[in-house]
Amino acid sequence: EVQMVESGGGLVLPGGSLRLSCAASGFTFSNYALSWVRQTPGKGLEWVSGITSGTGTATYADSVKGRFTISRDYANKMVYLQMDSLKPEDTAVYYCAAARRYSATLVVQEYVHWGQGTQVTVSS
Repeated sequence: EVQMVESGGGLVLPGGSLRLSCAASGFTFSNYALSWVRQTPGKGLEWVSGITSGTGTATYADSVKGRFTISRDYANKMVYLQMDSLKPEDTAVYYCAAARRYSATLVVQEYVHWGQGTQVTVSS
């Protein structure tokens, strides 16, 4: 059974940090590009960051570049999103997702495995 389980969301003050984790199982982790995608009420899914299979090269949306860092752990089949300098506009449900390809893509329809999401709220 394929599973992707996120954790680490919560309430944080503007300027604060959170680290999201995603545990993957049930598929060949090393063959998949991984991404974090977020969704806010009334808006569609927004690709945030991705990391390739193999070399683990990271890419970021302009809105989070310089503040977020994605990483993956092949041994433990984990993907992480370190979020620093958080802003209220980062408030969303964050999903980890996997695509059977080398490079991450902004096209969310390419992702075949998804987690259940974790809420991140940035507010004073």
